[in-house]
Amino acid sequence: MLITLVMTTVLVVMAVLVHYEALLRLMALMRLLRIRPRTRIAVGVLGALAAHVIEIFIFALGYYLLIHVQRVGELTGSLTEPWRDCVYFSFSVYSSLGFGDIIATGPLRFLTGMEVLTGLVLIAWTASFMYVEMQRLWARE
Repeated sequence: MLITLVMTTVLVVMAVLVHYEALLRLMALMRLLRIRPRTRIAVGVLGALAAHVIEIFIFALGYYLLIHVQRVGELTGSLTEPWRDCVYFSFSVYSSLGFGDIIATGPLRFLTGMEVLTGLVLIAWTASFMYVEMQRLWARE
């Protein structure tokens, strides 16, 4: 369980740092761009989505390492290929969608729970960031 706890902490910190840096750079980019406000918002949304995908891949790597290197828990259900299963599982967990066709077992469930919480916080952070940027653009018009 200690390995899972340490790996979970590292993954959450990495995801938060990636998100912070992505939003910081997006904010700077959106202010530099001399394009229409709608296009500027689209750039922000696409950039934020790219950050979320990177964060999902960070968690997928964590699942892969814990399962196939450390042998801490496993994924069960409709499995096809180890890396793709980890990525797919991470997408459904991060977004808290959770189809249920793949399930984590053992101590790996702790990482799953923390990924859900992290995903919810980072998605909310993106929503508030985009709201502030849209308010700023609308105030100018």
